[in-house]
Amino acid sequence: MSAYPQDAVTAGLETFDLFSLKPNVPFDHAFSHLSILLGCIRHLTTEAEMENDRMAGSAARILSEMAKALIDDMELGLNKAR
Repeated sequence: MSAYPQDAVTAGLETFDLFSLKPNVPFDHAFSHLSILLGCIRHLTTEAEMENDRMAGSAARILSEMAKALIDDMELGLNKAR
């Protein structure tokens, strides 16, 4: 059983740099993308640390901004659904 209402969707209000989130994306889909983003961030931060790779560090920073915006937008959508 999920901890959020079945009709919970993204609000589509958050933006980051050149990107914005689409409204009405079901949470299951949004969580799937969030999981992928966080996996990439984890890989890139490890790569940046182990190989002193500044480009991987920069990519991880940008992706973490995207993940944060997605989480914030999902929270807005959840508050709207309640």
